Amino acid sequence: MLETLMGNTTISLTDFLLPVGASLVLGLIISLVHMYKNRCTGSFLGALALLPAIVCAVIMAVNGNIGAGVAVAGAFSLVRFRSAPGTAREITALFTAMAAGLMTGMGFILYAGVFVLVIGGATLVCRYLELSSDRAADLRRSLRITIPEDLDYTGVFDDILAEYTKEHKLISSKTTNMGSMFKLTYDITLDKNRSEKEFIDKLRCRNGNLEIAISAVKVNEDQLL
Repeated sequence: MLETLMGNTTISLTDFLLPVGASLVLGLIISLVHMYKNRCTGSFLGALALLPAIVCAVIMAVNGNIGAGVAVAGAFSLVRFRSAPGTAREITALFTAMAAGLMTGMGFILYAGVFVLVIGGATLVCRYLELSSDRAADLRRSLRITIPEDLDYTGVFDDILAEYTKEHKLISSKTTNMGSMFKLTYDITLDKNRSEKEFIDKLRCRNGNLEIAISAVKVNEDQLL
């Protein structure tokens, strides 16, 4: 059983290496979980693997001293003042790594291991749900249709949209070409079982073969600003 380090002014080499080694293993696990089906740089993965050991060493160095509070607060403030804005996933991984280092530095190695396994499992479940959501988002489109001025656009395409999309909503309508035409913008979710070309062909027959544009919807990155 690892003896609690709190209140000790000196520790043995074994008592120092055991938490640091455990922190490195936990950091590697956190890095592997973070890189699973996720775009990330090698430098960030390396920093993520080393961070628990660094926090662990800092906590052991100041344990039992009032400086511990200052050290912990300073370590967590690094998340906010990173040179590049981080995504929600990166912020979560950094806090997990620092929490693991804090627990091992306080001597709670077993609890730190359980914590990392639980958070890692929850992260993988969330990643699976995100991938499922991304597949549904791939069917979202922005549809822009030009129609002549004398065509009443209110509900003129509703039957076609209902047939070829799962959801559709008119976002905006504006005049163009000196008021002789209208431009309609729809937010739609395509039906994956229907042909997109056939969908556009039917719209062309309805709008007099004027311009039709369909494009993917740009989804905002999960970036924390």
